[in-house]
Amino acid sequence: MMETMLESHRDEQHPHQAEDFHRKLEQNSKLSGIKKDIEKLYEAVPQLVNVFKIKEKIGEGTFSSVYLATAQLQTGLEEKMALKHLIPTSHPLRIAAELQCLTVAGGQDNVMGVKYCFRKNDHVVIVMPYLEHESFLDILNSLSFEEVREYMFNLFKALRRIHHFGIVHRDVKPSNFLYNRQLKKYALVDFGLAQGTPDTKIELLKTAHSEDQQEDSVHHSVQRSVFGERNFNVYSSTYQENSSTKVKLIKQAKVIDVSSRKLVTKKKIIFTKTVSNGAARKAAGPLNPPCDCYATDRVCSVCLSRPQQVAPRAGTPGFRAPEVLTKCPTQTTAIDMWSAGIIFLSLLSGRYPFFKASDDLTALAQIMTVRGSRETIQAARTFGKSVVCTQVVPTQNLRTLCEKLRGTNSGCKRSQGEVPKGSENDSALPFAVDKPCAPEALGKQIQQRKSLKEGDSALEIKATDMKGWDQVPDEAYDLLDKLLDLNPATRVTAKEALLHPFFKDIRL
Repeated sequence: MMETMLESHRDEQHPHQAEDFHRKLEQNSKLSGIKKDIEKLYEAVPQLVNVFKIKEKIGEGTFSSVYLATAQLQTGLEEKMALKHLIPTSHPLRIAAELQCLTVAGGQDNVMGVKYCFRKNDHVVIVMPYLEHESFLDILNSLSFEEVREYMFNLFKALRRIHHFGIVHRDVKPSNFLYNRQLKKYALVDFGLAQGTPDTKIELLKTAHSEDQQEDSVHHSVQRSVFGERNFNVYSSTYQENSSTKVKLIKQAKVIDVSSRKLVTKKKIIFTKTVSNGAARKAAGPLNPPCDCYATDRVCSVCLSRPQQVAPRAGTPGFRAPEVLTKCPTQTTAIDMWSAGIIFLSLLSGRYPFFKASDDLTALAQIMTVRGSRETIQAARTFGKSVVCTQVVPTQNLRTLCEKLRGTNSGCKRSQGEVPKGSENDSALPFAVDKPCAPEALGKQIQQRKSLKEGDSALEIKATDMKGWDQVPDEAYDLLDKLLDLNPATRVTAKEALLHPFFKDIRL
């Protein structure tokens, strides 16, 4: 009791010391937990003891944990390895399919390969080369335009490689594309959600899609992280909701069963509706009343009481293609190209994550605010879906949008939430400017400004400090437009992207 009182008194007298003390306790507790995890892994797979010295845990996701380890070579040198421990409940077929993807397609063209695989009972450890890499969010605003061009070129090389083998990655995002900035090395990782095309060369992917659906629903709600990347989707979103936009997804030629989600943020409210596969009206009765808000601009109490529909194997929120969000049954390698387009959008705009939504229909509404409602509705028809939107949302000019966000059009804004003045469509921009400039960039701008009018927050930026961002060619936005094609049938492929004029002077 006395110790508690003394600790409380110390917290009041020295708040900074108390904060450091609690931080150290938390760190020690975390380290202790990691140490126990490493010991458990050695116990579960004892073969590892004589081969690897596990240093630390560098990543933890829904289906696996990743550790950094060293292996003693015959030359006497140590080699760093990444050990991916798959959770025992993972479907055996899914594990085998992931291994086959790594062994067949991996090892070249920026696709991660596999060195060894250890198994003891239901524990499986995949051993891969370790690539030290940067955190995407940490370097986003310091990358030069040329570095971004090289990054995208190497991402397309990896996607061309796996798509050649009929592999749909399904979870393309920055934390699954490792990037060593100094060495200019890249690696596409994590094939845990991969599926095959109808003509896939990965035999095990032909049947892997039939695995337990429970794994998919878990993935939908828990973000996966590989090789120690932080889960950036917990950061503030980079979109602004359109207050009167309401979206409704309708499965054609089927009796409807409407479910609803309402997302409320500090600024505005957006309503979305989705239609699932059911026969609610046929079975309607006292316990199952029919929906009466179909094709209207409101959400009835029946719809509000129904659970949200979740798409299977949907990947990571913010990177899902329109055909995934609308539950299109036929999904191709084009969904990976859409995800690559979202990465490119973040790189050009300097905002990450660019989209963040709690459910698929809100995500679709966010896409509409960039690509336009009419265009989204028209594209949905091509893959058998009907989308109803209560308001016409215009298409954004991608260059204007990215330049406003990056601040290369009219200078960075120091005051938070302030958007540079521009076109009349500003109100429909799908973002909230909560991080106008990186601290390092802003500091340089302050030091190098020639003049600053009193009360004016715009800073002059020297062209020499822009790292090429003041000369982004039209080809960049043309490629971005083709990547974010709402119609998967006409969306640019990885092979076509590599031949785009944007990469005209980069050798394959």
